[in-house]
Amino acid sequence: MEIEIRPFPGIRAVLFDLDGTLVDTAPDLGYALNLQRARHGLPPLDDEVIRPQASHGARGLLGIGFDLHPDDTKFALMREEFLQLYADNICRHSRPFDGILELLAELDARQLKWGVVTNKPARFTEPLMSILDLAERAACIVSGDTCPQPKPHPAPMLAAAELCGAAPGQCLYLGDAERDIQAANASAMPALVAAWGYLDATDLPHTWGAHAQIHHPLETLDYLTT
Repeated sequence: MEIEIRPFPGIRAVLFDLDGTLVDTAPDLGYALNLQRARHGLPPLDDEVIRPQASHGARGLLGIGFDLHPDDTKFALMREEFLQLYADNICRHSRPFDGILELLAELDARQLKWGVVTNKPARFTEPLMSILDLAERAACIVSGDTCPQPKPHPAPMLAAAELCGAAPGQCLYLGDAERDIQAANASAMPALVAAWGYLDATDLPHTWGAHAQIHHPLETLDYLTT
């Protein structure tokens, strides 16, 4: 059965999660994690083990890398070590996902604003976006520490909409994690699941409450009126 696609009327901005939606950062997150494992006498993990956790930041990566959790006494120290290793290798292999640059070019051509709302701290978001030549093009970059509360709280979404000069309902949000869709829903912002991202086998994106799942960035255009 073919699903009917209904564009959202009046969209003025398209907002993206960063890791797993706009940019494939898993190679560099994995590189940093494996550097840290080597420091502690452990063998490297395969990419397919690391990739599904890449959207969950240090918490998810230290969980698979060292079986560490935030309530463990060593977590804070290990987190800082990991983050420094990542900062030193922020953009060795990270690249926009296939189709993203074409999508951004089309949004620019249609004079639609676009930006980023991520839980990644600004100390990583800003240099990464700059190295990829995306920072100056973005209408907004809302990082995980821009607002007092990160996603799934609606505050970052509302801040991004304001920076874009749009109401939340005039922004379309793309993300690959449940908290992305929760944040969009909490701010009355239409949302799509970026199914090319870092979804785990245990994820159930059809239960997240998004308008739809898309499997390639250019499918976003199907949800925008011309």
